[in-house]
Amino acid sequence: MKWEIKEGLKYARTHEWAGFEGDLVTVGITDYAQDMLKDVVYVELPEIGQEAQVGESLAVLESVKAVSDLYAPVDGEVVEVNEALLDRPELVNEDPYGEAWVVRIRIDAGYENPELLGEDDYAALVKEEADR
Repeated sequence: MKWEIKEGLKYARTHEWAGFEGDLVTVGITDYAQDMLKDVVYVELPEIGQEAQVGESLAVLESVKAVSDLYAPVDGEVVEVNEALLDRPELVNEDPYGEAWVVRIRIDAGYENPELLGEDDYAALVKEEADR
């Protein structure tokens, strides 16, 4: 497979990744998603303090090809946004799992979203979509 899928993250069927560290979840879009979008030219970030709900749009990524929503993979409160993306939206294409994280969400202790996929299930989803 030509797209990187990082170990230790959880994945939404809408191609967001979620990295869990205690009650903080870092969210971005996957390598597959950035490749489908092509050159990202603009990122609209949410407000700090905004409530995030699973499946609801949290941010907007605009590319030369399309406009795409970033959906919340967890319920919680937006506590940090990656303002570097405002000046350098191309980071989304260059480093989707690193410098191009989009938001950090504080979740309630013990919160889980059973819909999130592990890397093997996400790899199968990407393969299925790519084969269509």
